[in-house]
Amino acid sequence: MDRKNRIDIALDRDGFDALKTTPQSPSVRSSAGRNGLICVILFLAAHAALLIGIATPDKFVFDEVHYVPAARQMLEPVMSSPVLNPMHPPLAKQIIAFSIHMLGDNPLGWRYPGTLFGAFAIVAIYLCGLALFASRSAAVAAALIAFFNQMLFVMARTAMLDIFALTFTLFGIAAFLFGFRRSRPQRCFALAGLAFGCSAACKWSGLFPLATSILIVAVIRLMQGWRTQFADARESDWYRPDLWRDARAYHFAICFVLLPAVGYLASFVALYGLAPAEVIEAQRRIFADNTTTAIAGHTYMSSWPSWPLLVRPVWFLFEDLGNGSIAAVVFLGNPVVLWSALLALLMALRDFVAARRCDAFLVLAFYLGPYLAWALLPRALGFIYYYLPSATIASLALVYALRRERVPHWLLWAFVGLAAAGFAAMLPISAAFVGTSMATFNRLMVFQNWI
Repeated sequence: MDRKNRIDIALDRDGFDALKTTPQSPSVRSSAGRNGLICVILFLAAHAALLIGIATPDKFVFDEVHYVPAARQMLEPVMSSPVLNPMHPPLAKQIIAFSIHMLGDNPLGWRYPGTLFGAFAIVAIYLCGLALFASRSAAVAAALIAFFNQMLFVMARTAMLDIFALTFTLFGIAAFLFGFRRSRPQRCFALAGLAFGCSAACKWSGLFPLATSILIVAVIRLMQGWRTQFADARESDWYRPDLWRDARAYHFAICFVLLPAVGYLASFVALYGLAPAEVIEAQRRIFADNTTTAIAGHTYMSSWPSWPLLVRPVWFLFEDLGNGSIAAVVFLGNPVVLWSALLALLMALRDFVAARRCDAFLVLAFYLGPYLAWALLPRALGFIYYYLPSATIASLALVYALRRERVPHWLLWAFVGLAAAGFAAMLPISAAFVGTSMATFNRLMVFQNWI
């Protein structure tokens, strides 16, 4: 059989029976069709949920005050000087600018792109789960847990840069995961590199998952160069001597250096044209801001070790509506999901060390890579929303832990229901249109650090 016409996705007991068959096979067409249908359903459901009350409040929320004016500036016939918000790359602001052009300079115009990309992020998590677990039910569970983890919901309804970087990152991770077990991973890795480049074009933190991918490739190639072998090798091992046997060094250079650079620089060319001096100066400004140690003292700042514990949230909005009612948007994260995820990650770590499991290794790599990278930066200013990519990947860790041997199958869906209940309980402080009382707000602010 022609290798190009083979599908290298192993399908599990949930009834997916198209293992390495030709594209002409009805089972393959059925499998692809079902996955596509699930993606469409997830997208439409998430998009509809995120759009509810999106225009409330009708004023800037938190850092919208920086990014919306920067997007407006991009719509001017001639780019004025100074450039607003020069400390971040332009792609996410260009997307917001396009939405303002199409929908108007109003809250819907500012925030609609975030809801669109937030819905795509749910689809991307589904694809990540499908690649990791080869199970539609597990992938759907991961997508639902990611949605119910409050962080994505809040960020997708705010005109900030992080949701755009997250979505490109998740699609990049999904592509990497699909390519990981293939002998010819070039096509998947090329898509991953391009997606990571687009993520970095929204925010430089998009470089972290790219660096994680490069590190994974480097470690495996180094072990292959040393001719490392496990004495009791198993199919589930994260490392195999024959991994990517048809890939060469220049393939990896194209996928993880050249294509990310193209994806990253394209947005600068759209903004500055073919003016190398201006593009280089833009990189200098971004680098200076992201490596500074001079910025400190923000009310809601927090350090990276505290993020998984949800020590210090960020108040995006707190507004007195009168008559004892308030509107609040608190970026915190669902404790049911994120505190449970810490135990799940420990289980994955145990399985990676003791059983060398590939799925455990990949979950840990893409959780820890974008998270621990913040420990290497010298800047003193940090916020819990920097944890968003790792917090979203944590949904995969939870599904992994709840699908281990001897764990009842129903427990995964029971946890999804529990996560949904936690999300519903937090909705009064997640969406401004809901509104709440001061008494309810105080009950939800359980710890002193959350106030």
